[in-house]
Amino acid sequence: MDVKIEASWKEVLAPLFKKSYFSQITAHLKTEKALKSTIFPKGNLIFNAFDHTPFDKVQVVILGQDPYHQPGQAMGLSFSVPEGVKIPPSLLNIYKELNKDIGMPIPTSGDLTKWAKQGVLLLNAALTVRANEPASHSKIGWMDFTNDVIKIISEQKKDIVFLLWGNFAQQKQFLIDATKHKILKSAHPSPLSAHNGFFGCKHFSSTNIYLTQHGKNPIDWMP
Repeated sequence: MDVKIEASWKEVLAPLFKKSYFSQITAHLKTEKALKSTIFPKGNLIFNAFDHTPFDKVQVVILGQDPYHQPGQAMGLSFSVPEGVKIPPSLLNIYKELNKDIGMPIPTSGDLTKWAKQGVLLLNAALTVRANEPASHSKIGWMDFTNDVIKIISEQKKDIVFLLWGNFAQQKQFLIDATKHKILKSAHPSPLSAHNGFFGCKHFSSTNIYLTQHGKNPIDWMP
């Protein structure tokens, strides 16, 4: 199957594109398209996280659950929204923690492309969603695919920082070799849970300390 994705990822993930779950994903999306369902993000942005962060550039993985399901929000990067779109509550809380942690001013843009270009893989566990129906594509095969992506990163790279926010993300910990990577866990930045441990987690300064200690460039967290 010829998947349009950044070249280094295409090579690394080639075995996954031959798996039955990927055929299942493709068939499901084609069926929904034929039924005129609205799917987010649009087709050329489904693999946006990979396109902006080549495999050899990955330094940090921030795992989200689902693309945004409202019009104009989803752009294929977890937690990110396009320039000019209102900053969602969870991302605003991420910015608030950055402000407390490293003194960064609260940004006016929710576009995290700059993070992605520095090696922050903004990976959602499901890469598509039906409009206005959260988690509607969580069982079509994407979870198997992104679990395998996490395993490949863990196996083939070293000294990666994995930021696991909330119970859903933390359930992915078993896919990661903690002896060769840094795993940082906290509550989810959602307004429902941020006060239960996301605020004050200092994950952003901790990430940069780890990267620097391992001879890597720290992340400039200002979008």
